[in-house]
Amino acid sequence: MAEHTRSSITIEAAPAEVMGVIADFGRYPEWTGEVKEAEVLSTDGSGRAAQVRLLLDAGAIKDDHTLAYEWISENEVRWSLVKSQMLRTLDGSYSLVPVDGGARTEVTYQLTVDVKIPMLGMIKRKAEKVIIDRALAGLKKRVETMPEAADEGEAEAEAEDADVDEAADAEQAGAGKGAASKGRAGKGGSTRAAVGDGPAKPGKSA
Repeated sequence: MAEHTRSSITIEAAPAEVMGVIADFGRYPEWTGEVKEAEVLSTDGSGRAAQVRLLLDAGAIKDDHTLAYEWISENEVRWSLVKSQMLRTLDGSYSLVPVDGGARTEVTYQLTVDVKIPMLGMIKRKAEKVIIDRALAGLKKRVETMPEAADEGEAEAEAEDADVDEAADAEQAGAGKGAASKGRAGKGGSTRAAVGDGPAKPGKSA
C-alpha cells in the first residue's frame, strides 16, 4: 500500500471561504505554483467539479492528468487519479475543521503519489511534501488576501461609476447652458427684428 504525506495549516477565514477557493479550479494557476493549467471536464448534479484536467509541474513530477473529485461534505473533498502520462496514483484530500467558532479554519492536505517510472521512495515523499507545502501556503495567501482584493475592486468600480456620473452631469450642464444661450440669442434676434419692422418715422415735408 502506498504511503501518504500529510500536512496542516490554519487560515484566518471561515471554512466556506476556504472551500470556495479550493473548488474554483479555473483559478488554480493563479495561486498554486505547481498547477500550470486547470480545466473542469465535467460536473456533478450540484454543479461542482466531477473531473478536472490538470497540468502539473512539481520538479521531479511533471504530468498532464485527470482527477475525479468526490465532495464528501461541505468541509471535505477527495480526489483520485483517472488517467495520467507518468503517474500510477495521485490520491488526496482537503479536510477543513472550524477553529474559534468558525472564524478560522484548520486545513489538512493529504496526498499519495506513485509514478510509473522507477523512483526512489525518498524522492516521491519529497515531491509530495513540496506539492502539499506550496499548495497550503498558496491557499492561505489566496484566501486571506481575497477581501482586500474585493475591496480594491469595489473601490475601483465605485470610482469609475463616479467618473461616469460626473462626466454625464457635466455634459448635461453644458447642454443646458448651450440651450439657454441659444434661447437668449433667439429672443434678442426677435426683438431686433420687431424694432426693425416697426412703423417708419415720417420724413420732413418739402
